[in-house]
Amino acid sequence: MSLKGKAYIVGAYEHPTRFGPDKSVTQLHAECALGALRDAGLSTRDVDGYFCAGDVPGGGPLSMVEYLNLKLKWVDGSELGGCSYMVLLRHAALAIAQGKCSVALITLAGRPKSMGMATGTAVRALGPERPETAWDLPFKPVITGIYGMLAHRHMHEFGTKPEHLAAVKVAASTHAQYNEHAVLRNVVTVEDVLASPVIASPLRRLDCCVISDGGGALVVTSAEIARRLNRPRVTIRGTGETINTSNGGYFDATTTGAAVSGPMAFAEAGVGVKDIKYASIYDNFTIMVLMQLEDLGFCKKGQAGPFVAEGNLIAGRGSLPFNTDGGGLCNNHPSNRGGMTKLIEAVRQLRGEAHPSVQVPDCDLALASGPGLVQGVGHAHSTIILERE
Repeated sequence: MSLKGKAYIVGAYEHPTRFGPDKSVTQLHAECALGALRDAGLSTRDVDGYFCAGDVPGGGPLSMVEYLNLKLKWVDGSELGGCSYMVLLRHAALAIAQGKCSVALITLAGRPKSMGMATGTAVRALGPERPETAWDLPFKPVITGIYGMLAHRHMHEFGTKPEHLAAVKVAASTHAQYNEHAVLRNVVTVEDVLASPVIASPLRRLDCCVISDGGGALVVTSAEIARRLNRPRVTIRGTGETINTSNGGYFDATTTGAAVSGPMAFAEAGVGVKDIKYASIYDNFTIMVLMQLEDLGFCKKGQAGPFVAEGNLIAGRGSLPFNTDGGGLCNNHPSNRGGMTKLIEAVRQLRGEAHPSVQVPDCDLALASGPGLVQGVGHAHSTIILERE
């Protein structure tokens, strides 16, 4: 089913909080929901579909449905990690296209900064009933260590250099300087990145995303409702999603789920990589940006390093402006999940609402793409192509 023209993003809101010890997760979700609805010119009384992931209180939709006093026809609590909100946008668009609901609300919120979480360097939390726990936990795995191994493999196969990884951070910081809410606003150089402490070789501190509180929300409606609202209309043109297992340890460490979700989204949208004016690429670590750029087809396999080093990700300079809010590397990573904020910045670009210094001229087609859970351990992936109408 083609989704073009069947569902529209009419409301978007990113919570300005980056450290909110005085707020609960429930409160953050509610404030994001109300912010997106206000942006759309709607209220909670208009919502008949609610979509969320495992970051909500209780891990499922019911608590927030009760808290917001929503009267629903459709609900979806699919949990796929950081890309859940891209997947949920697809699910919301499909539900609207099938007449299951007409006004869908999608929320994300979390407080890892307030909780003192050290995602990249603390031992990875594994539930006692997860099948891999008995085998992995004795070795005290940490997230950065996993992505460090993936980076080493990419370097081994393709000659990728630490300078190439650093160039991703440079691009993100170049954009973050214009975002008053970004955690890291200072522009950095390749030398700055290489001088930062090693966390898990070859990844350094500045190769890793920030940890922040906050959240965001989207409102998606049917075409009929979108046309009644006095808001810019952004339509979902193409979508893709996949789940990759580790295949018992026999997997390609340099390939992400974007190799599957990307072609699906491009095929549905009926466009190619050269048509994309702006890209939101999930950037939990710099190496993930390189691998996804390759898997999405923006450059050949093994060539993302030189592509980024040439400045191609920098707005106003390169061929593919990316993460113009600073992304997870500099802006925020609420609840350690970046899918929602990637969508929000893509919507800003299409509406012409990004900061003037990073706004892409005549931006009519944008892409958001990213993984969920952990690459190499079993991860999901989603790609969304959005169009300004």
